[in-house]
Amino acid sequence: MSKRSASVVVPVKDGARYLGELLGAVLAQGDAAAALDVLVIDSGSSDDSVGIATAHGVRVIEIEPAAFGHGRTRNLGAETTTGEVICFLTQDATPAPGWLAALLGGFELADDVGVVYGPHLAREDTSPMIARELEAFFATHEAPGGGPAVQRAGDQAFLSNVNAAYRRDCWEALRFADVPYSEDQAFAQSMLAQGWAKAYVPAAGVLHAHDYPPVQFMRRYYDEYRGLRTTIGHVESFGLRSTYRDVRGLVAADRAWLKERGIESRTWTGRSVVHHTGRKVFSALGSRAHAMPAPIQRRLSLEGTVAAPPAAAPAGPPVGKPIPRARRPIVWDPVRRYAKEGPAPLIAPRADTSSLHVACVIPPFSRGSGGHNSIFQIMSRLERMGHVVSYWIDDQFSFMAGDRPARIRRDIREWFAPIEGPVFKGFDDWYGADVVVATGWQTAHPVMLLPDCRGRAYLIHDHETEFYATSVESRFAESTYALDMHAICASPWLEQIVRERYGRTTSAFDFGVDHEVYFRRPVKRRHNTIALYGRDVTARRAVPLALMALQELSDRRPNLRVLAFGNPEEIDVPVDYEHLGILTAEELSWTFSEATVGLVLSLTNYSLIPQEMLACGLPCVDLAGISAEGVFGEDGPVALSPFDPIAMADVIERLLDDEDEWTRRSEAGLKFVAGRTWDRAAEQVEAGLRTALNHESN
Repeated sequence: MSKRSASVVVPVKDGARYLGELLGAVLAQGDAAAALDVLVIDSGSSDDSVGIATAHGVRVIEIEPAAFGHGRTRNLGAETTTGEVICFLTQDATPAPGWLAALLGGFELADDVGVVYGPHLAREDTSPMIARELEAFFATHEAPGGGPAVQRAGDQAFLSNVNAAYRRDCWEALRFADVPYSEDQAFAQSMLAQGWAKAYVPAAGVLHAHDYPPVQFMRRYYDEYRGLRTTIGHVESFGLRSTYRDVRGLVAADRAWLKERGIESRTWTGRSVVHHTGRKVFSALGSRAHAMPAPIQRRLSLEGTVAAPPAAAPAGPPVGKPIPRARRPIVWDPVRRYAKEGPAPLIAPRADTSSLHVACVIPPFSRGSGGHNSIFQIMSRLERMGHVVSYWIDDQFSFMAGDRPARIRRDIREWFAPIEGPVFKGFDDWYGADVVVATGWQTAHPVMLLPDCRGRAYLIHDHETEFYATSVESRFAESTYALDMHAICASPWLEQIVRERYGRTTSAFDFGVDHEVYFRRPVKRRHNTIALYGRDVTARRAVPLALMALQELSDRRPNLRVLAFGNPEEIDVPVDYEHLGILTAEELSWTFSEATVGLVLSLTNYSLIPQEMLACGLPCVDLAGISAEGVFGEDGPVALSPFDPIAMADVIERLLDDEDEWTRRSEAGLKFVAGRTWDRAAEQVEAGLRTALNHESN
C-alpha cells in the first residue's frame, strides 16, 4: 500500500485539558503517512490551548469566536492544508496507537471510499452508562464477524468528525454545510446519495467520552438533537410508555454490563436511571426546539443559543410540499403484483428427485424466535438427508438492513442450527428451485411470484391472521392460506383450520426436540419454582393471564419462586422473580431441570417450549380448548387450564402439591417426547415437499 500524505485538523476552544496529550499522540504516528502536517484552529481560547499547540510545533490559526462554525471552520482547515487525506479530531479525542495507519488503510478497502471513521473509546474515568453505550454502538458498525466495513447508500449513515478522515477529492466535491450542528451527518447523507462509500475501521480508535454531571448531559443532548433536526430533519419520538420501556431496558443493560466486569451496580443504578431518562426527554425537546420561546431555549441549551425560527407561511391556500416517488416499492408490493400478474408459471418437474433443491424464504428474525428455530432445525436436517437448501431473507420492512448475508448466516448457525446452504437477502440473485417454501405469511405472495420453480409449499407454524387486530395485515395474512400452495402445518389444530376453512391440501409435521440438549440434568429440583415463558412482546403467549395466575398463587404461597425467560427485557411481574432473559438451549435445559412447573400459554398454535420442558422431566401448564390438547391429549403430560387466572392457579398448585400427579405427568412427558425428534420432523416435511411437487405436476 502506497503511503498517502495526511493533514490533521483540530478545532479548539479552551481545550488545554487534553490538547497536549492529543497532539503528542498524533505526532507519534507521523510515520504512517508519507507526509503529515497538523493544524490547530483556535476560536478564542482563554486557557493555554494556543501555547500548548505552539510548544508541540504544530501550525496554529486563530479566529474570532463569532467566526466559528462546525462546518465552515472545518472547511477552513481543509482549505489551508495540503494532505491527500484530511483527518478531523475534536480537542478531547486522543488517538490510540496505530490510529493514523488504520484510517489510511481504510481507503484501500474499496476504490470509492471517500471517508473513513473509527470508534470512540471510553477513558478510564468514564461512567459505565457511557462506556457501555459506546462499546455497543460502535459494535453495530463492524462487518459480519467483526473488522472493517464498507458502507454505501442504504447502509449506516452515521459519521462523526470526532474521529474521521476525508479523501480530499471527496471533500472538495461536497464540502461541509454551514450548519449549527451535525455537519458530519449532513456530509454522510450527501456523499452516500452521490455514490461515494465510507468505511468504518475498528482499529482507528480515539479516547473520547463526554461525561458530564446529569444536568449538563441533558442540556448537551438537547443541543445535539436540535442540531439533528436542523441538519437532517430528525425528530426524536417520545411517549411515556415507550420511554419507560426504553429506560428500563437500558438500565438493565447497564447493570448486566457492570456485572460482567465485576463492578458493583448498586452505586450506578440511580445514575443510570437519571441519565437515560434525561436523554430521552431532552433529546425529544431538542428536536422540537423551534416551537419553544427563546428564553426557554436558552435555559435548556448548554450553548445558550436559540434555534432559528421556521419561515413564516405565505398567505393563501396551503401548498403541499412536493414529494418525489418513493425510492423503492411499498412494502406490500408483492400483494399488488400478485393481484395484477398472478403466480409465476411453474416449470416441469425433474425425472430424478432423489435430491431436491429447496429454497426456503424466511421473514426477518432475532435471537429467541421459536418459529425460526423450528425452520432452521428442519432445514438443517433436510441438508443432512442429502437435499440442497438455500435461504432467502425477505425483509420488506428492512428490519435487518444493517446485516449482510454472511453475518445473518453466522447468526443462524450460532442461535439456531448449523445450516450448510447459502444465505441471500432479497431475490436479486434468485436462480430457481425444485420446491420454494414460504415460511411466514409475509413471504407467501413473494413466493408465488418467483420464477423457475417446480413446486411451492407453505410451511405454516401458526394461524397468523390471529396475530393482528382488524387490519390490512390480518386480511393479507388470511388471504395467504388460500394461495395455491400445499400447506405443511405444525399441529392437527392448524391443519384442520387450513384444510376446512381455506380448502387447501395439507399435511402435518410435529415439532421436534434436540435430545442431545434437552434432558434431565444432574441438578436438584427446587420446590415451588415456576419456569415462566414470559415473552410479553408476543401477545399470543398470554403473559398477562399468566401473571394474574402467579399473583393469585403468590397470595396463597409467599415462598413462590418465579424464573421468567424468553424476553430480552424485564417484564412487570406482580411477584418477586428472577429475570433470565434470552437463554441458550443448554441454559434452558438446566432451568427446566431445576424448576417444579413450567408455564407456557398459547392463544393460537402451541409452542415448541412445552416439549423441551417435558424432555427435562418438567410438567407444564397450557390453555385448554385451543391447540395443545390436540397434541398432548385432554389429560396427557401437559396440564390444561381454562382461560381463568384463579382456575389456572389451581392447576399449577395441584402440580406443586400432588406428588403423584406431578410424577404421572413428568413420566408421561418423557414418554411423549421420546419419539419427537427433528429428524422425524424433517422426514414429515420432506413428505410434504414431495406432495407439493406431485400436486403441482398433476
